[in-house]
Amino acid sequence: MTHADRLAAFVALGQHLSELSPPSHADELASLAARARNQNPWFDLPNVTSAIRGIAHLLAEEPLRQWAGRYPQEPAQPRKIGVVMAGNIPLVGFHDALCVLLSGHILLAKLSSDDTVLMTWVLDELTRLEPRFAEQIQLVPRLNAADAFIATGSDNTARYFEYYFGKKPNIIRRNRTSLAVLTGRETNHDLGLLGEDIFRYYGLGCRNVSKLYVPEGYDFTPLLDSLQPWHRVLEHNRYQNNYDYNKSILLVNRVPHLDSGFLLLTQSTQLVSPISVLHYETYSNEVDLVVRLADVAAQTQCLVSAGGLFAGSFPFGRAQQPGVADYADGVDTMAFLAELT
Repeated sequence: MTHADRLAAFVALGQHLSELSPPSHADELASLAARARNQNPWFDLPNVTSAIRGIAHLLAEEPLRQWAGRYPQEPAQPRKIGVVMAGNIPLVGFHDALCVLLSGHILLAKLSSDDTVLMTWVLDELTRLEPRFAEQIQLVPRLNAADAFIATGSDNTARYFEYYFGKKPNIIRRNRTSLAVLTGRETNHDLGLLGEDIFRYYGLGCRNVSKLYVPEGYDFTPLLDSLQPWHRVLEHNRYQNNYDYNKSILLVNRVPHLDSGFLLLTQSTQLVSPISVLHYETYSNEVDLVVRLADVAAQTQCLVSAGGLFAGSFPFGRAQQPGVADYADGVDTMAFLAELT
């Protein structure tokens, strides 16, 4: 199978997924989401639908061809690439699968127990469109046969990965989170878009905003008002339980906080916040802000700001829509695969 064949198959998959939307495919999506939610209660229909749309966005033909054209079309020698996939949000391991397969290597995928339904489904769809991929895709319980590794997990599991995979070429990813910069000049529309970055996937992804940087004296009222449509997250019992628990902890410990009725805001130097909690820090001027962001750059997955005007940031509402070249942890996966010998 040539590079052109592989690329054409992914383009076809993207087109297929873009067409898989309500109402014409409502029953199919509902059935798929129901099976996924039986495995992972966080994977409800809106989030499964959003993840599928995100994959279709990744596979848009022209950006995909331009991106793929930056790398060698064939490997020096096809290698078996062991990929340990996460399962915190739906289909989060797809980009690694795309990179391995498009680069001409063999995918040994160790799926997360929280996301076998959706990952198996999308790989089956790819193989249906291009049956020759069946020779390049192996779903395995162990990665002993791998020549190189890509692993995604927490800081704790990263140490485990380094112990077992450190003697071979590898990419090992750790905890990261995403941040938002507010200036006080945002419109209500801007602030409403930020809700997508905070609440999509219930805040479980590394691209979810878990912390705000706001100017000193910032008035949170417009933000809280603009986020009110996301009150629906309380319809998920697990989110509701997290909200109730974290609210009680803040009250018992007498921690100053703001409460929207479904989101808790509290000032903290910590980057990662619990589900239903959003941390914030204040800054005095732009120089102060740049210094603070530089200090946490190694733990930051992405930064968002209104219109994407702040250097290196995504526009509000776009954190969960990375392009195909927006690599996790900023590590170029395709370059890593191209350099294997």
